[in-house]
Amino acid sequence: MQQYLDLVRYVINAGTRKTNRTGVDTISSFNYNYEVDLKAGFPLLTTKEVSWKNIVIENLWFLSGSTDIRLLQKHGCKFWDPWADPETSKVPSAYGNFWRHFPTASGGPDDTEISFNDQIAWVIDEIKQNPMSRRLVISAWSPGNAQTSALPPCHAFWVLNTQYDASNQPRLCLHLTQRSADIALGVPYNIAGYSFLLHLVSRFTGIPVGQFGHTLIDAHIYTGKPDGSMAEYDHIPGLRTQLKRTPRALPSLSIDPRIQTLSDIDALLELETDDIMAYFPLEGYDPYEKLSFKVAV
Repeated sequence: MQQYLDLVRYVINAGTRKTNRTGVDTISSFNYNYEVDLKAGFPLLTTKEVSWKNIVIENLWFLSGSTDIRLLQKHGCKFWDPWADPETSKVPSAYGNFWRHFPTASGGPDDTEISFNDQIAWVIDEIKQNPMSRRLVISAWSPGNAQTSALPPCHAFWVLNTQYDASNQPRLCLHLTQRSADIALGVPYNIAGYSFLLHLVSRFTGIPVGQFGHTLIDAHIYTGKPDGSMAEYDHIPGLRTQLKRTPRALPSLSIDPRIQTLSDIDALLELETDDIMAYFPLEGYDPYEKLSFKVAV
């Protein structure tokens, strides 16, 4: 996918060195924006192999609203393991928790009673009733959690928006605002994950997919220290390898016709992994070989 390679090249060439909470330096750039036309294919990176299974399982987990990583572990998805409470196996800052259970005050400023808003269900219903709405916002950033969390949401919020294409047909689009973007490890999953969510909401609402837009506020690449230490965290060599690779044709995504509503998602994570993946076949995915990047926790 050329948009990803353009991002990599830009940050390597224009970024500046920064320190951060992990202790591993980054090369960082501010406010990078791009978009991808989903009508051209499903944007799963081809310049390295990316796990389609992990993308499907993680985003179904988000949509479920669960914070329990045992659902992920059942399917061999390990990314959230370092962030979970060792006693409960739960991650309170999991995106889906706030997508489906966003805390809201139920009364005036002196009212301490808290209720919860299901943002996903509301947005889907609103699109059906008012597809041209400009208020289709889903936020994972709850200040009471984010300001104290070990891992506050990196992809802070996303917005759905219906536009007309050149044939005057409605197309459902999605824009993701990401406060912190790990280009080598995170961004390929973010692109594919939110494109997958767009396909699902498209199915739930009956509006065909259009554009995926992405704003990266702090777009960064982890790198070794100037003195040569922490070289094992240097992502630049692997990214330069990808820059030498010519992007291949994008695959195409199909969704089983039995998936029609948000409630159809709930039971999927209880199935075996292969049975889940059979609902979301990806045809024509032909990536270059996998590249490994060490995570800075």
